[in-house]
Formats: sequence, structure tokens, C-alpha cells
Amino acid sequence: MTLFENPLVGTFISWDYVVFALLFVISSGIGVFFAIKERKNATSRAFLVGGRQMVCVPVALSLTASFMSAITVLGVPAEVYRYGASIILFCFAFSFVVVLTAELFLPVFYRSGITSTYEYLELRFNRVVRVAATIIYILQTILYTGVVVYAPALALNQATGFNLWGSVFATGIICTFYCTLGGLKAVVWTDVFQMIVMVLGFLTVLIQGTIQLGGSNNMWKIARNGQRLNVFDFSVDPLRRHTFWTLIVGGTFTWLGIYGVNQSTVQRCISCKSERHGKMALYLNLLGLWVINVCAVFSGLVMYAFYVNCDPWTAGFISASDQLMPYFVLEILGHLPGLPGLFVACAFSGTLSTVAASINALATVTYEDFIKQCFPNVSDKMSTWISKGLCIVFGVVCTSMAVAASLMGGISQAALSIHGMCGGPMLGLFSLGILFPCANWIGAFGGLAVGIFLSFWPAIGGFVYPASASRTLSLHLSTNGCLPLDILESLSTQSPTLTPQERDRIQQH
Repeated sequence: MTLFENPLVGTFISWDYVVFALLFVISSGIGVFFAIKERKNATSRAFLVGGRQMVCVPVALSLTASFMSAITVLGVPAEVYRYGASIILFCFAFSFVVVLTAELFLPVFYRSGITSTYEYLELRFNRVVRVAATIIYILQTILYTGVVVYAPALALNQATGFNLWGSVFATGIICTFYCTLGGLKAVVWTDVFQMIVMVLGFLTVLIQGTIQLGGSNNMWKIARNGQRLNVFDFSVDPLRRHTFWTLIVGGTFTWLGIYGVNQSTVQRCISCKSERHGKMALYLNLLGLWVINVCAVFSGLVMYAFYVNCDPWTAGFISASDQLMPYFVLEILGHLPGLPGLFVACAFSGTLSTVAASINALATVTYEDFIKQCFPNVSDKMSTWISKGLCIVFGVVCTSMAVAASLMGGISQAALSIHGMCGGPMLGLFSLGILFPCANWIGAFGGLAVGIFLSFWPAIGGFVYPASASRTLSLHLSTNGCLPLDILESLSTQSPTLTPQERDRIQQH
């Protein structure tokens, strides 16, 4: 049963479409603005790294928006709803990651004067290691971006009835459009706008959801009784879904692979006009990570408290747990014109920023690590056109990968699995080069190959043979308060304009 088979849940109205459309219009407009503004400074350096003149605040907001994407907006609340609020421990992991990135990795990359992170590997080892790492990064980013594109398209499909794949292609086209026109500056400044939209979307859901529950005290009481506030689990069982060790230790290494050595992050940090600005961008970004993660966790708790007696997923009102958040938004905001559109814009904001940053980073490493090496004497004008062409190519490829993402299960888990499989070995490779001067290219290449094999083995095994429910600790969900579908349809026919308060009273009876 899908969302639209529950007659007590509404759909988009004209104001929702207007609010949502503004996101695309403004994002595209920023790309056009920078395309016009930078037309006299058309070099690949200006296009790919903003001429190294960026300042810390927009870069910090851009980093937060890119990595706290629709995966966070849709996936994290669903994780909290089903498994509890332990994922809040990621805030500690984020702290360790930002300090290590700012003090260990960024100085090495910034002072090297590189554009592609993988240039460092050739300087430290040789070209074989550089090419191997670049290929792994390209595959990792394409897979991850496919998940990110699919997630908000699913939200839009569930919230409005739009064709799912039409939404996917619309997302890819818009991202590719403004990324190709404006380069890194357009990506960064569009991220700033989209970060604001993400925070507004979360706050709207939190405020209205808390009001519906009669205050935050009720929410805390229900969440505590439902074991959603049991954050600390010190079990060493590797088959557990979330424990203290997997979230803090595993989370630190996973996110360090994303922040410390990932081209998308490093590219924006080295685009700053000084190393100091790059470090400040990372530390300011930490505040943004905390805010978004806390908002996502609290949204999951509010959603659980709201559905404590009638879980729409178990009841069959939705077909997947990742649809919980858009379903919840229509339930509590459907009677307020424009606010459902704001939430869907919130989910899409994270996606647009992530996809655009990924496309820009993929174009950068491909140009710097392959094309520039083969054709070193290309003119500035030609290099800019090649970079823009690469943005178009990777825009098409990343959008197409959304088809594979639809087969990966829960979006939050899929995203973390992709980063874990590829990010861990890459982090090990860069750490080897920076921390151990005695290491040579043979050890680096062999370690990378072994690391990839050992990472993919349990990840693929976990996908083929998933852990049992008792191991993953999925918490209890109730449908005792749900009315049968035939009664809901009868009520809807008799009074199709029921308010959320009236729906609550019906559910209570």
C-alpha cells in the first residue's frame, strides 16, 4: 500500500509547488550569475577551485550542506524512529574528524599547491598509486551520488505523486546546469542558500510536530518509554547495527575518509585564499554538522512519538521506512499551504549541493589526473571547455546511477556502506604517505588492494546475508491504534477535509 492509499493524507497544493519551484529557480540563477560574472576569468583554475579566493564562511556552509544531504533529511529520522537516538553519537565523531582534517591533512594538501588530492600520491609515491586511487574515488563518488539523487526523488514521489524517475532526471539536469555554468563558486554559493533551506525545513517540522504532541515533555516521555533514548550500547558484537564503538570509532574513521582525503572536501578547503581560512571553514562547518545532525535526530524522536500507537510502515500505509519522513510531513503540515513544499525543498537542497559538489570534484580529478597528463599544453580556454564538458558527462552518469541506488535498501545504511568500503582504504593510503616516511609505492599499492578486498568482503556479505532482526536491534513499533482501511475510506468520503486535530481524535477512538 502506498502513501496515496491512505485517504487521510493530503498532497501538494499550488503554494507547495511555488515554494519548491523557487529552490530550482534560485539555484539555477546562482549558476547563471557566476557564469556571467566570471566570463572574463575563464580558466580551468577559476572554474575548478574558484581561483583560490574563497573565504571561510561560505565554504563552511557548503561543506555542511554537501555531506548532510537528503541522506540526513530522510534517512537519519527513519533510523532514529526504528533503532533509537544512538546516532546522535556521530556528533563526537564529527569533532575528532574536523580536528584531524584541519591539523593533519589540510596543511599537507594546501602547502603542496595541488588541485586534485591524488596529485599528492604521485608526489609521495608514483603515478601507478595515483591512478589507482583516482579510479576508486570516481567509482565511490558515482555510487554515492546515485543514492543521493534517488533519496529526494523518492520523497517527492511520495509527497506529490510526481513520477519518480522524472524527479531523478530533473534533479540531475538542474545540478549539471548550474555546476557547468558557474563552476566551484556557483556550487559553494548555491550550497549557502540550500543550507538555509535545510535548516528552515527541519525547524518547521520540529516546531509543528512538537505542537501536535502537546509539548516537548510529552515527546521525551513517549520516546523514553519506547526505548528511543537508550543511546549508549557498549556491546562488541560486530553484527549489532549501532553501538558506541561503531558510531564513535567506526564513525570517526568513516567520516575522516570523507573529510580528510575526499576530493570534494579538500577541493573546497584549498579553494580558500589562505590556509587559515581553510581551517576556519572546517571548524565552522563542525557547528553546522552538529546542528543538522541534532535536528535530524530530534525529528526522528518527534515522528516516533506522533506514530507511537500507529506505525504507518508496519500498517502498510507506506512501502519503505525511508518514506516515513515525507509521510509525516504531510500528516502534520498538509493543512498549512507551502510548508510541505518547504520540507521537500529541504530534502532537495541537500541533494543539489551534494550532487553539484560531486560533479565538480569528479570533473576536477578527471581533468587533472588523466586529461592534463596526456595533453599538458592545452590552452586556458580549451581547458575550461573540457572541464565543463566533463561536468555534463558526470552529471549524466551520476543521475543514471540512481537506478542502482533504488536496489540498495535503506538510504542511510547504503550511503555509509559505500563510504566505508572505499573511504577506509583511501584514508589508510593517505595516512601511510603522510605519517610513515619509510613507506614506498609497492607497500602503498599492495595495502590499497588488500584494504579494498577486505572492505568489500564483509560489506557485500552483509548485503547478501543481512543480520537478523535480533542483532540489528530494531525496536518495537505498534499498530494497535490504527483504524482499518475501510473505516478510513468511509471517514474520508464523509469528510474529505479533516484537520490533523480531527484525525487525531478519530485515531484515539
